[in-house]
Amino acid sequence: MNRMVRVAPVLLLLSVVARLAWAFLTPNGMNLVDLHVYVDGSAALLRDDLYDFTYSEETPDFPLPFTYPPFAALVFFPLHYLPFTLVGVCWQLATIGAMFLLIKFSLQLVAADRDWTRIAMAWTALALWTEPVRTTLDYGQVNVFLALGALVAIRSARWWLAGGLVGFIAGIKLTPAITGLYFLATRRWKAAGFSAVAFVATVGISYLVLGHQAGTYFTTLLGDADRIGPVGSVWNQSLRGAMSRIAGHDVGSGLVWIAGVVVVGALAFFAWRALRPGDRLGTLLVVQLLGLLISPISWSHHWVWVMPLLVWLLHGPDRHRLGTRIVAGYWLATTLVGVPWILSFFQDSIWLVSRPAVLAWLGTVDVLGAVLVYAWTIYLGFSRREAEHLSRAPGAHPSS
Repeated sequence: MNRMVRVAPVLLLLSVVARLAWAFLTPNGMNLVDLHVYVDGSAALLRDDLYDFTYSEETPDFPLPFTYPPFAALVFFPLHYLPFTLVGVCWQLATIGAMFLLIKFSLQLVAADRDWTRIAMAWTALALWTEPVRTTLDYGQVNVFLALGALVAIRSARWWLAGGLVGFIAGIKLTPAITGLYFLATRRWKAAGFSAVAFVATVGISYLVLGHQAGTYFTTLLGDADRIGPVGSVWNQSLRGAMSRIAGHDVGSGLVWIAGVVVVGALAFFAWRALRPGDRLGTLLVVQLLGLLISPISWSHHWVWVMPLLVWLLHGPDRHRLGTRIVAGYWLATTLVGVPWILSFFQDSIWLVSRPAVLAWLGTVDVLGAVLVYAWTIYLGFSRREAEHLSRAPGAHPSS
């Protein structure tokens, strides 16, 4: 392990070079379909048809629309003035840099009194080949930047900066808004309130600049999961996606799904209650996993929170527990192998929900992993309370 840490800069360099070689030397390495949607879609602002835009050059079976809030188009708009290849290369390098910072800041939340730079380099070298990060790079997705924004926000002691960052990234993509629950869980009321104010400001700016294009999103398209993509595809690792594949049809947002949300919500609550006092990274992860589970669509590349999760498991105070290592091993194995990627070869169409039972249950891989994290966290909290109770019992030995 020490030797790996010493050579971490070399490992990271080799990993980045290999990643860029993959991008430039393989036929689909620089498709960057989502980045095309960001760049070309934002250019559609000039034609006044942002939400009529679709990109289908690389995805003829599913023309990709611009599905983000209108504020995102304003943020991405300057990119369309640059050569796309330049944007693509810079985007990949920036994503790798953001992943390094995401991991390093996560390590610092575990223990602030250490220099984690080389360990963060080693983790980043590995992270580039996990499915969430690999597919984020393949598609040119924005996930790592949003995760980094959320982590920077909760690290800040300034309520206006913490809340403002969360509101800003929620204005780009709605899913990071779940971070507001972190502020409520940690009783940072000012940050929670200001995150809502900042998000409303992004909506106001969108209406002011874009007018009816913003209105189309917030009055017609908001919440339309079908427009985002096929709910039943194995790439959708949300609770709704997993339940739909098992049921053989889209369960929608009816009673079955609501019951599932109640169950995972209860698990998240008890996992949060079981955390050690002051465990900021653990609290953030409980919240983010809940967001991934209850969102109608959580593509496998949305699960970039796996890397901070692995940091928390393998460098946190319970790292020596066998159960912790088993949970971490589960996530390492499933993300390095890329279970949704393998299962995608067995689905005849991304639009078909029904499939053989074994494939449906294997497709619950990330949902099951999140439940494992919650269950193990709850168990650890129960064990600590039992140990504390025994230590306070009359006649207990101080060292027991």
